[in-house]
Amino acid sequence: VVVSVGIAFMMTIGLFRIVYRFPLRNIFFVIYTLIFLLTIFSSNDLFAIAFDASGSTTGALTVPFMLALATGVASLNHDSKSAEIDSFGLVGVASSGAILSVLILGLFTGDSGITGTLSVDVGAYTSWVVPFTDTLPHMALETVLSIAPILIIFVCYNLFVAKRKMQTADFKRAMLGLLYLYVGLVLFLTGVNAGFLNVGRQLGMTIAGMDSKWPVLFIGLLLGLVVILAEPAVYVLTHQIEDVTNGSVKRSVVLVFLSVGVGLAVLLSVVRVLVPEILLWHYLVPGYIIALVLAFRVPNLFVGMAFDAGGVASGPMTATFILAFIQGVADITPHSNVLLDGFGMIAMVAMMPILSLQLLGAIYQQRSKKEGI
Repeated sequence: VVVSVGIAFMMTIGLFRIVYRFPLRNIFFVIYTLIFLLTIFSSNDLFAIAFDASGSTTGALTVPFMLALATGVASLNHDSKSAEIDSFGLVGVASSGAILSVLILGLFTGDSGITGTLSVDVGAYTSWVVPFTDTLPHMALETVLSIAPILIIFVCYNLFVAKRKMQTADFKRAMLGLLYLYVGLVLFLTGVNAGFLNVGRQLGMTIAGMDSKWPVLFIGLLLGLVVILAEPAVYVLTHQIEDVTNGSVKRSVVLVFLSVGVGLAVLLSVVRVLVPEILLWHYLVPGYIIALVLAFRVPNLFVGMAFDAGGVASGPMTATFILAFIQGVADITPHSNVLLDGFGMIAMVAMMPILSLQLLGAIYQQRSKKEGI
């Protein structure tokens, strides 16, 4: 409930920014300054969970809706260049609401010394099909609850608010799209939760249990490089970038920078688990400081893209398979707390694409200057 309120509040601010065209870099500077001020007074145990929440709440359903909403609102601006810039950034602003809400909650909970362990029962099922049949009803219900508010708002707006009613053919097409969305999400989430969670944990435990630690570092980097390509929201964002920029920013280039950023994020997360002296804030504080500095040096368009990519990259594949892998590594590693060290990986995945895409923006800016000469 707290996270939902935080995201809704920040999403309202994001839309307000688009309408009144406030500079996005200034918005992010204020938001993340407030976030890091709150971390000083909030519970240490909730630090990693707060940053993880920012990524795990912007998934396959939320991101396409936010991107479309931002594009629609931005299109009201007759200046096409400004509309292009304002089409991005809403996901990044909204996802920061999850961080703020959890940190504010930490102000009232105090340090509670949270600990945890993992239990992976590989013999609980007599058939490989049973985990999927057990998970399917839960995913079906959860997806109904996720889609229902959007459906209700859409229908009520079309019937009672909109001055121009949607044509019957368009309305039917929208309903058919929601049906496809529902079926696809149910199948996807069932596969992710029933098929990948335990596999990720077992993989992390098995590889981290080897005598050498190089294999787990290499596998972590490799998983980060390839898993991002399976994120549904990444597909939506990269196509949106290419469409809005009329092909000047290629989808394939964005995918490469996203893949490298996420790969490095997973690698650094494994290093943090293996080296107890490295804490999460050692990565996040300098990382976001660099990101905010870059925001004032790269083109405005790439600021919104980068912060949107941070939320998009940490979708259901990352929040299940990669998180389970890191928790498996943390559970088998001596002197490691599976809860405190296992969490924080999504925060890294949410941060590194911000840096990598802003680096792409700097390269794009330099190339544009050379071509201008």
